[in-house]
Amino acid sequence: MLNTIASKHSAVALDPNFLDGYINLGNVLKEARIFDRAITAYLRALHLSPNHPIVHGNLACAYYEQGLIDLAIETYRRAIQLQPNFPDAYCNLANALKVQGKVSDAEECYKTALSQCPTHADSLNNLANIRREQGQIDEAINLYKRALDILPNFAAAHSNLASVLQQQGRLHDALNHYKEAIRIQPMFADAHSNLGNTLKEIGDIPGALQCYTRAIQINPSFADAHSNLASIHKDTGNIIDAIQAYKTALKLKPDFPDAFCNLAHCLQIICDWNDYDSRLNKICSIIQEQLEKNRLPSVHPHHSMLYPLTGEQRRNIATRHALLCLERIQLLHKKSFSYTKDLSATNGRLRIGYVSSDFCNHPTAHLMQSIPGLHNRERVEIFCYSLSADDGTTFRAKIQREADHFIDLSSITCNGQAADCIHSDGIHILVNLNGYTRGARNEIFALRPAPIQVMWLGYPNTSGAPFMDYLITDEITSPLSLSSQYSEKLAYMPYTFFIGDHANMFRHMTEKAVIVESQQDNNSNIITTVDNRSIVNGTNLKPILERSDVKTITVKVSATDDEDNGETNAKKCKEEVITSLVELPQATVVHQLLQQGHNEVSINGIVAQNGTTTLQTSCRAATGEEVPQTVLLTTRTQYGLPENAIVYCNFNQLYKIDPTTMRCWCNILKRVPNSVLWLLRFPSAGEENLIQIAKSYGIDSSRLIFSNVAPKEEHVRRGQLADICLDTPLCNGHTTGMDVLWAGTPMVSLPLETLASRVGASLLHTLGCLELVAETYDDYENIAVRLGNDPVYLKSIRAKVWSRRLTSPLFNTTFYTQHLEELFIKMWDRYKNNLLPDHIRSTTTN
Repeated sequence: MLNTIASKHSAVALDPNFLDGYINLGNVLKEARIFDRAITAYLRALHLSPNHPIVHGNLACAYYEQGLIDLAIETYRRAIQLQPNFPDAYCNLANALKVQGKVSDAEECYKTALSQCPTHADSLNNLANIRREQGQIDEAINLYKRALDILPNFAAAHSNLASVLQQQGRLHDALNHYKEAIRIQPMFADAHSNLGNTLKEIGDIPGALQCYTRAIQINPSFADAHSNLASIHKDTGNIIDAIQAYKTALKLKPDFPDAFCNLAHCLQIICDWNDYDSRLNKICSIIQEQLEKNRLPSVHPHHSMLYPLTGEQRRNIATRHALLCLERIQLLHKKSFSYTKDLSATNGRLRIGYVSSDFCNHPTAHLMQSIPGLHNRERVEIFCYSLSADDGTTFRAKIQREADHFIDLSSITCNGQAADCIHSDGIHILVNLNGYTRGARNEIFALRPAPIQVMWLGYPNTSGAPFMDYLITDEITSPLSLSSQYSEKLAYMPYTFFIGDHANMFRHMTEKAVIVESQQDNNSNIITTVDNRSIVNGTNLKPILERSDVKTITVKVSATDDEDNGETNAKKCKEEVITSLVELPQATVVHQLLQQGHNEVSINGIVAQNGTTTLQTSCRAATGEEVPQTVLLTTRTQYGLPENAIVYCNFNQLYKIDPTTMRCWCNILKRVPNSVLWLLRFPSAGEENLIQIAKSYGIDSSRLIFSNVAPKEEHVRRGQLADICLDTPLCNGHTTGMDVLWAGTPMVSLPLETLASRVGASLLHTLGCLELVAETYDDYENIAVRLGNDPVYLKSIRAKVWSRRLTSPLFNTTFYTQHLEELFIKMWDRYKNNLLPDHIRSTTTN
């Protein structure tokens, strides 16, 4: 190219009046994207021949590429004036007018170009782009296909057609057209990036990564490709790489809201709070502007609770995503479904359909796997529709076995066909367990294959969708005073809307024994021994207890605090919790063996497994698919926790921590001197940031203890070692809240306004532990500090949680299912009687 440019320069240098020489030089420079010099060459040519229409057209193209749109339009018009039958100029003029937002004028220019040359492929392609933006998808597809009939090797038309097909859910057809565009034009960076988007959508992450990388190799300044690459890194847990890629995208394209908001979320994931307030202010400004302009917000609905948005803004974010689903299904041109209110065909039973991508080894399945099998088959018939393929786990097998019908929709990629399948089953109430979480296919719900559609359990927010009728919740999580945050009507469970299958999955934790060193002095006050330093769990502890010198800890449970002075009222102590103490003459030796990594130790002749090695001996027991059949030993020494300190814990992902919460935690550590905070490397990149923040508050790094994320069973079981869990107010621990309460560890929670911030309070109300629910951040600190500084009170509350987890409704899946079913029946009764959805409550008694 450089040699060609040099030769053209030589030609005009030899003859300064060589018109064709200047035209050829301009063309070569334009092709080389050296637009400023191309403009100079074209202007020199026009000086020699002022009325040359082709030169005016080429000059206008150079102006357009330089962003000089007004000048480009003026020059295109001059070219057309000189040569009225000039379809290329009309097409290019239309492109410039479209950039200025003059879509109607652009459309007329494309039509003029086509009237002059019906086979003008560029005009067909560009007019198709306008039709697509206007929602006239069928016409757009026809125009793209006409362009390709005329010019089969038209790479841009292949890419544009692929984009429409992708939007329709015809992913494999889209892949073929993207690949054809790349075959024709291997350096087509946009096609590589868009192919990556399609591969990502079908789950081919390595393929998507390769496409984005190739797009960047072709065009290192391609900001969108850098942003897409960042999203792959983010989704696969490579947060540091994601942050770097988003920063590169923003450097190339500073006004890039999607990249900025995704970068902000990545920084939140690792607790990087530099410029935190200004970052949040900018996000709020971006969202408000996007909502006002009816654009798809750059903050995902699932992340909206992390930012200081209003309830209305959060709802509108969700609504805009719901409307996108409606736009997509319009492309299918399906007629509305019809329904019957006559239940005679089902023998009077309601057909309930649960839809989820998480009928697998996923927290949602861990929570609800027993629900399908517990329904009353005289009243309901259960269908489960899986949006993901079989992962071979017992979670999947249990749901499949206990539902009346289990249908795998993962191979039916067309949402219209999936909706047809559900409708043909005669479903009366269709339940959405995904919301806007990964794997969701809300387009199925947008098609309304069932007359009543319900949000439940898997997504802690409103759907914002006109096609979702009810949200199953409770009055603590979603009080009527906050009902304006929801597009759905609220269906209230009598206790918490949340549920967990812990009593089934982790029944080996129903009881425990505490290992202590044998006391030389028989008069030692064994009752003061703490219950969470070295713990043995198993489905049958009788062999160990029979072979051991067993003593007990007996703790009275305080029902409430005295209303007047906040002190424990002994007259209201109604329960006792008795914990077995197994004395070992060489307990210290056992701890040393565990620290050395031994898989097994002997407790008075009975083999106990090192609780950190379950993955090595039974994968299914480690994942929670099977109840461990061995006796498991769990100790503080295994996790580097101090034996004699108060251990506060939080096992949530780190993105749920915000500066206000961290300040509270540091204040608590200051006020409880002999205490530590136990967190997870979730992710590990956040550890150093939190340590530095704690240091800034005067907290030594040794008082923050981090552990790796553990297999599910170990994760739940090791929660017994903590004294107190400190919930994250911004977004509570939901599944992790249930986990820690099943471990018998009290959790202090502060409900705010969002659904995600109120689940902890809902769990504690159901457990009967209202004294652990704070009203303000100061109250939150004071509750945690009292627990840390008052050992008698702490023992009483710990005993209360340990007792109530078995006697309250919190983990009672049978009781829960009765109430859930009652809500379904009330929904149907309203529909049957031609009543619109409204707030309802379950009134079933046990």
